[in-house]
Amino acid sequence: MLLPWDYGVRNLARRPVRTALTLVALATVVMLVFVVVGFIRGLERSLAVSGDENVVLVYSVNSEENIENSSIAARSPSLLTASVEGTVKRFGVTHVSPELYLGTRVKTESGEGGLGLVRGVTLSAPLVRRSVQIVEGDWPSDGEVLVGRLAAAKLGSSDESVRIGKTLEFEGRQWTVSGRFAAGGAAYESEIWCRLGDFQTATKRQDLSLVAMLLSPSGSAAEVALFCKERTDLELRAIRETDYYGSLQRHYRPVRLLAWFVVVLVSAAGIFAGLNMMYGAVAGRVREIATLQAIGFRRRAILISLIQEGVLLAAAASLLSGVISLTVLNGMAVRFTMGAFTLRIDSAAILIGCGVGLLLGVVGALPPALKALRAEVATSLKAV
Repeated sequence: MLLPWDYGVRNLARRPVRTALTLVALATVVMLVFVVVGFIRGLERSLAVSGDENVVLVYSVNSEENIENSSIAARSPSLLTASVEGTVKRFGVTHVSPELYLGTRVKTESGEGGLGLVRGVTLSAPLVRRSVQIVEGDWPSDGEVLVGRLAAAKLGSSDESVRIGKTLEFEGRQWTVSGRFAAGGAAYESEIWCRLGDFQTATKRQDLSLVAMLLSPSGSAAEVALFCKERTDLELRAIRETDYYGSLQRHYRPVRLLAWFVVVLVSAAGIFAGLNMMYGAVAGRVREIATLQAIGFRRRAILISLIQEGVLLAAAASLLSGVISLTVLNGMAVRFTMGAFTLRIDSAAILIGCGVGLLLGVVGALPPALKALRAEVATSLKAV
């Protein structure tokens, strides 16, 4: 025969201080799990949605995977459009975007700032970067910039510092913010865009970093790659944008593995903390447990009741942490080497976080409960 369900609930209410402390401890552990898993899921999603399978990136063969170090001739876009067929062309406009992409120091009006990602673009950039949408303001004119939704997070400054009309300083010039854009969570959201000609003048460069080409269904990325191999004098390489961001996923794989290892460490620390608190809780109930055995309850029934208490506490802690994570952590911007992205508390993160919480409740309650039940009933009844 099992103990009544409400017996475990009443036990938790009889020790409000200890119950509250245990709840806070478990909620803190589960919250850390949510933060780390949200970090992993946010990084993976940012890289996953950044690529467009119809876009081919052409950049310097010597830059390997780092486009910021790429330098190609300014005539490369015209050579590519003249030599390669299959590029989208509508209303006489070829969907090819020449770009200059650099990491540089950016300072706001308040003196804040840090390393920002600046991309010099032309009016054809939104035609190729189809996920980009201006959500506020206008396209930049001379001396103006368009800032991404997460540009402030990348700079380590506040959103107020990159509002429309504010001034940014980089490459020895003052730039006025003309608008803000979003890109559905893509990596572009942490960038600052300005006119290509202005940026080339400011950096005293006439070259480009890359050319982005939007291919039609009849176009072939292999044809672009073949052209780059044949024109060895240009020292170009071509790669689908999805493959490029896929390589970044592989590059950041050790970071993700380290984050999962942190999840395991945090969970292990939480289990040990739960063990410690449950040992203390059970140690003060030795006579109660012995009395239950003396009046006829089996050890299995008492064990289930003790585990029930631990699981109830862990479930409450998981729910509390889940609510806080969804309302506070979800969507919080995080600065990273590749730019910035948002923590993502999705269904997978909720499942992992709550699963770890319930595991803490079971594993934390089991060893101390077993230890208490192994003691002799007569000896336990005499315990103080």
